[in-house]
Parts: sequence; C-alpha cells; structure tokens
Amino acid sequence: MKDLRTSVLAAALWGIALLLIHVPALVVASIPVSLTGVVLLVATRRRRAGLGVLVLLCGAGLATTIAGAQPARDALGEQDGHVIEALVEVTSSASLGSDGRLWFDAQTIDIGPPGHPQRISAPVRAGVEPTDGVDLGAVLQINGQGKRTDAGERAALVIFGTRAEVTERASGIFAVAAATRADFIARASGLPEPGAGLLPGLAVGDTRAVPEEVSAAMLASGLSHLTAVSGANCAIVVAAVFWLVSLLGGGRLLRIVLSLLALGAFVVLVTPEPSVIRASVMAALAMLTVLLGRPSAGLAMLSLAACGLLIADPWLAATPGFALSAAATAALLVLSRPLLRGLARWMPMPLALALSVPLAAQLVCGPIVALFSDTQSVIGVIANLLAAPAAPIATVIGLLACLASPVPALADLLAAAAWLPAAWIQTTATVSSALPGATAAVPAGPVAATVVAVLSAAATLVLVRPRSRRLRLGATAVVVIASAASIARMLLTGPLASTTTPGEWTIAACDIGQGDAVLVRSGSQTALVDTGADPDALGECLAQTAIDRIDLLVLTHFDLDHVGAATSLAGRVGTVLHGPVAEPDDQRILDELAAGGAALRGGAVGTHGSLGAAEWRVVWPPPDSAAFPSGNDASIVVDIAGGGVPRMLMLGDLSAAPQRQLLSNGRVRGEYAVVKVAHHGSRDQEPALYAQIAAPAALVSVGEDNDYGHPRKETLAILEAAGSRTLRTDQRGLVLLGEKEGRLVVWTERQE
Repeated sequence: MKDLRTSVLAAALWGIALLLIHVPALVVASIPVSLTGVVLLVATRRRRAGLGVLVLLCGAGLATTIAGAQPARDALGEQDGHVIEALVEVTSSASLGSDGRLWFDAQTIDIGPPGHPQRISAPVRAGVEPTDGVDLGAVLQINGQGKRTDAGERAALVIFGTRAEVTERASGIFAVAAATRADFIARASGLPEPGAGLLPGLAVGDTRAVPEEVSAAMLASGLSHLTAVSGANCAIVVAAVFWLVSLLGGGRLLRIVLSLLALGAFVVLVTPEPSVIRASVMAALAMLTVLLGRPSAGLAMLSLAACGLLIADPWLAATPGFALSAAATAALLVLSRPLLRGLARWMPMPLALALSVPLAAQLVCGPIVALFSDTQSVIGVIANLLAAPAAPIATVIGLLACLASPVPALADLLAAAAWLPAAWIQTTATVSSALPGATAAVPAGPVAATVVAVLSAAATLVLVRPRSRRLRLGATAVVVIASAASIARMLLTGPLASTTTPGEWTIAACDIGQGDAVLVRSGSQTALVDTGADPDALGECLAQTAIDRIDLLVLTHFDLDHVGAATSLAGRVGTVLHGPVAEPDDQRILDELAAGGAALRGGAVGTHGSLGAAEWRVVWPPPDSAAFPSGNDASIVVDIAGGGVPRMLMLGDLSAAPQRQLLSNGRVRGEYAVVKVAHHGSRDQEPALYAQIAAPAALVSVGEDNDYGHPRKETLAILEAAGSRTLRTDQRGLVLLGEKEGRLVVWTERQE
C-alpha cells in the first residue's frame, strides 16, 4: 500500500511538473495555493490527507524551483535570433548530429552580444564544429546564433556555433574520465566491424563511434536502450563493489560507502544523462535502506527518486530519456512477474522468464515512444530476447576494459573479449530491422500514443488473464484485430505488395519522401533514375512494383536525397550511369556498386542507349563543363521514349540557368507526355522550358512537410500555365503512368 501511495505521489508530481514548465504563469499562483492547502489539510488532522499534503508540498517545491530559474531563462530568451558570444561549461556527453555539428548540453557562464556578454547562468544546448576537448567540465567560448526553445525544453536556448574554442579543458576527475573514455574508444576502433563502433555505447554510453546505419538499425529493432546507460549498468557497478568488499571482509558501512563512491565515479565516467541520474539516485536510496537495516521496496524507491529529481530539476519531466528510464524500471518491478505467470501457461518457464522482462518494458515504453517517434518496433521483443544474453557480458567486460586503460595489455584483452557479444548485438539489430514489417510507421503524437497504449493494455490483459470475463474478451478482440491488421500489412508490403499495383505501368514515381526515385520499364528491362535517401522506402517501392533487378541505374548527381539508398542495390544492378564525381564519398558509392557487379559509365551529352524497346539519350550536362562541374546544375537529364514508354524528360535538380541553356541549345524538341520537375518543384525554374515541353503530366517527387516549402507555388503556377497536371508524391503516394491506345493513363496510390 505504501508503494502504491508513493507511486501516486510520483505520478501526480510528474503531471504537475509538466503543467508548470509548459504554463509558467501558473507558477506564481501555485506556490501560495499549495502552501495554503497544506495548512488546511494538516488542520483537519485526517490521516488520509497525508498524500494530499505531500503532493501539495512537492508542488510548492516545483513551483519554487521553476520560479527561481525563470529570470535567467527569460534573459537567455532575449538572445533569440541574435548573434551571440557565450562562455559555457559542458554538462553532458557530446554526440555528432545529422548537421555535422557536435551537440552537447551546457550551463552558461557569460552570454550576450559579441564583446558585451553578461553573467547569466542557465542551461543551453550548443552545437559546434567537431573539436577535441568537448568533455564534461570543459569551458568553451562560442560565437554563433541563438534560438529560443519552448517553455518545456530543459535548455532555455539553442546555440548554433560558427566558432568555438576550448578555453579551459576538463580538470580533475572529469579529465581522468575523459581520457579514460577516449582511450577506450580508440582501442575499440581498432577492432573489426560489426561491433567495434557499438562497444563504447554498450560499455560507457558513448555513441559517437556508432555508424548512422547501425544507430538506425538499433532503433528499428528496439535495442537502442542498450547504448543508453541506465539502471542495469548502475546495478552492476554497485553489486560488483558490494560483493568485492564483502568478499574481503568489509563491514556493512564500508560496503555501502565504497559502493556509493564507485557509483559516483561511474556516473562521472559515463556523464550524468537523465537515465543515469535516475538510476544512480535510486541505487543510492537502496544503499541507504541497507544501511538502515530496512527491507527495500523497489517501486517506492523509484517513486522517491523520481520525486526528488523532479523537484530539483522539473524540466526532466519533459525529457524522453528520463521518462523511458523510469517507465521501464517501473514495468520491470510491477509487470514482469504477472507477465511471467501468464507466459508460463503457454511456454517453458525459462523461456517465459527470458521474455517477460523485455516484453514488460516494451508494453510500458511503447506509448511514450509513440509521442515523439514516427516508428514503432514490431520485432523489439524478439530482438531483445536474442540480445539479452550478450548485453550484460558486453557491458561488464567493456567497462572493465575501459577501467583497465593504464594496463594496455589487459585492456586490449578485455576489449577483444567484449567485442564478440557487441558484434552479436549489432548483427541481431541489423538482421532483425531488415525483416519485412519490423517497424510500423505511425505519426508521432498523442493519438498514436493512445492507440499504442490501448494495444499494450489489451496485450497485457490477455496474458495476465484478469477475473472479469468481459474484460478478457474485449482485450482478446483488440489483440486479434490488431494482429490481423499487422499481418495483412506485412503481406501487402511484402510478398503480396505487387498485387495492389496495376501491372500496365511503364513509369513509376516512387513515394520515398524528400528525394527522387523514378522507375522506367520497357519489356523485361527496368531503369531507375536516382534512389532517394531511405533504403527501406526504396525497397517498399520496388516490392510494390515487383522489381527485383535494375538493368540501368541513373545517378543524376550525388546529393543524399538522390543517391543515399544506392548502395542498398549492390549486386542487383547491371549498369550505372552517373554524373560528375566530386567527393570521395561519391566514388565510394560507385565502388560499392561496381563490387556488386555493376558496370560504371559516365553520363554527358551524347551518351545514349536502349532499355528494352525504348531509347534513351542524355541531353545535359555538356562534357567537361567548367561552368557546371558538379552538383545540382550538372545533373544528368535523360530523354526516354518508345517501347511503350510515354516520351519523358527527367530534369534532375537543374536550376533556371542550366534550364535556359538546355532550351537554347535545341536538344529539347518536340512533344513530351511526362516531365519530372526539377529539384522537387523549387522556385528556381525557367517557365519557357516548361512551356516548350508542354507535358500533360508533371511529376513532383517531394516529401511531406519538407523544410524547403517544395513544391513552391510559383512553380505550380508555371506548370499550370504550361497545361501540365501536377502529380505530387507527397499527396498521391506512388504514381504510375502508362500508355493505352495512344492515351496517357495515370494511376495513383492515394487520391488528392
């Protein structure tokens, strides 16, 4: 009963914290109201009023913390949109973002206009060009632009750094921790893949060396929590020290003191992320209960830890890592045992025991993940079951390898031993995430979270088997319907995908988000012009159109949204026609395709060939052009027609200037049935070119809610003036075109 009351307190406090940090105006009113309520409740002398008293006291504490922090946060907010100079102290680990910047949390010391900073202390999120020395405790001088965050964000300001200098490196224990982590990461990088980049994440939570594709696979397979240091790691450290001191004959007080010291050192080593803070506070409370000689109650300790942390830092309430960590721990404490009993009815006890833990965490964390992620892992429970034996081995031995850095020979031996389970985990992630239907796409937000919560609750009730027959039947019905829908989706996006698509198409514009991927088919041969950035989206399009092999792959230019998924086709391509190569990564893509058996061929004006009974020719760029050496304006432009393919012009990402030259050189002549609009419908277009083409159908390959505003209204007006019907993949999904009795036929996956 006490556990339940404490949990109610934590839940109430969490809600109050979320409300107060999002509505700062409530802070002022909440303090006197809470204190008055406490006085009234105490005056009643009712025993049942105790929980209410605690809630209001905690609410007053939250309001006081927020009110005290608000002036500094408001002062930082005044820097929104301005060029600033800031002196900050790093308070978290740094990770490489998709924009190439190194991102970390920090506390400001001085901040303001360049040359005139003011002394303000408040949390910020900073991104700088990758540089050495960005470690916990280091001080950086950053010049850049500030952007104010929402009230619920822990950081009051985001700093986009243009110049950064480490003015004071981490010192003391922070410097030792940074050097230890760096040595371990360097040691792990010398090991083979898979597993080398993942090992530092498993052992000390440092994910800077994890390749982007591995990180995506870990997320899709539901294994990303293994690289976030949490309660399991803290428990391992505390238990190991406690056991070792006990083995050496140390008393209870010495065991507890040394365990807490080791825990503090571990938190410094892995950096104090929200999940680590929660876990360390809970572990410290557990040690105190041992010191006092009282039996510990896991749920009560978790709730007290959450309450204390939320009062000290209310913005943790809106942090996904903190929420997931607390929810997963609560699930293990409350739900794993009932699930174990339910699963034991259907399978052997050892297997039920192995399944109950990841299943409990998945069921409780799923709704939280759905609030901010647009994908849900369907294969997560199985993947966690497969990875479970290897995870603690990689974590413990990897941590020992990190701590053994002063003895290189021993550290190398331990790192090599930890590599094998890390390789197993990475292989599990990559294989399971590649399975059909491994993830379910759901739009992030409260609606998705509610749906996932209903499904999780229904699955729990089916396994736990409550006494109410009506409740059991209702839960079973929900699970059966959801399972049938999931199986149907897996079949329709997998083996049966092509049955939903008309077979008479000769041109297909794939719905791959922001990017290009256009299929052209004549007879038994198929060409693909660009691939988009997402291999999964491209794979789904190929499944829908029943395409297994690409006879001609055209890479118009090497922007990510045009070639990002190209290497996923290695071994399935006959010939690659490519634009100018400018960067080493461009050549790497071609080398991987060539290693899979593809013949490479540079494309320029005069290059031509056949595809089945169709003929294609390159009409842009000019060979060895000094004006347009590479990039968008050097995109390969292909004219293809015949063999059942409506005459089509694909304009790559050309801007208006090369479009005008293309028009003036006379290579675009006659009538076209289809045009692939340049650069996803950007504003930089030449109206005269589209008027000359006058194609009845204009394909715009574009992603939903893209940051560029594509297609622009000016371009849509140009197409309308040219008499073209605009077919957008963001609105229509997969777009198929073909010829029937000399007429252009259009089929779209969705109606506008």
